[in-house]
Amino acid sequence: MQDLILVFSQYPTLFIACTALFSLVIGSFLNVVVYRLPKMMENEWQQEYQEYFSPDQSTATQATFNLATPRSSCPSCNAPVLARDNIPLLSWLLLKGKCRSCSVAISARYPLVEALTALLSAVVAWQLGFGLAAGVAIVITWILIALTFIDIDKMLLPDQLTLPLLWLALVFSLSDSAFVNPSQAIVGAAAGYLSLWSVYWLFKLLTGKEGMGYGDFKLMAVFGALLGAEQLPLIILLSSCVGAVVGIVLLSIQGKDKATPIPFGPYIAAAGWIAILWGEQMTNAYLRYLGL
Repeated sequence: MQDLILVFSQYPTLFIACTALFSLVIGSFLNVVVYRLPKMMENEWQQEYQEYFSPDQSTATQATFNLATPRSSCPSCNAPVLARDNIPLLSWLLLKGKCRSCSVAISARYPLVEALTALLSAVVAWQLGFGLAAGVAIVITWILIALTFIDIDKMLLPDQLTLPLLWLALVFSLSDSAFVNPSQAIVGAAAGYLSLWSVYWLFKLLTGKEGMGYGDFKLMAVFGALLGAEQLPLIILLSSCVGAVVGIVLLSIQGKDKATPIPFGPYIAAAGWIAILWGEQMTNAYLRYLGL
């Protein structure tokens, strides 16, 4: 282990390459998480509902459904995905984006998630270098990618992902490699949560509508715990501006009403990820521009 650490420390390019290759595999697993975790949550809610409102009614035993079971299969013909067809990115290219059994097109989002995971993880490795900070930031990157696509699909940021991220950020603050100390992390987590929580209630009091979900508050708390309260204005500004522009463009292209809800989690995730890598430089550049 010591030899591996020494090699990665001396050869940063090797560290970046290994990070990218390993993250391709993680990206394949993230596709499973994005698809199955919401369904697992729905099954759990339905079971709890049934037990609470109809406890006396017998229910058929549901087949096991989790992140490991059943095996991945084609959604069209239900043919199991062979090991040779489950190589990240490469299998999709060799199969020309089609199922081996029925030749139905396989969504390009699967290789996209894998490639995006590898690319963003490699950028983190390149920017932060080998060390604990890079390791934590890479894990956070993986989970942010899963949260982003789940929110796009289901308008949902699961506690099963956001809360472990929050604890990871708080525990990481105890290390010498942390971006902030524990006191700053705790204050940042509270400030991050309250920043959007207050906006949510102000908007609801003024309009009677809910402008965002509680998952957004928790995700902002994650970045507050990781980077401190000082980076929150940058994250809020970036996510709001990009979210507004992209949202308007998408609604215009799709021809939907402006009242149509759009997920805000992906923009928080993107802004927070940028802040992890370049937030301090961006803030300092802005302050220099203001002459401060």
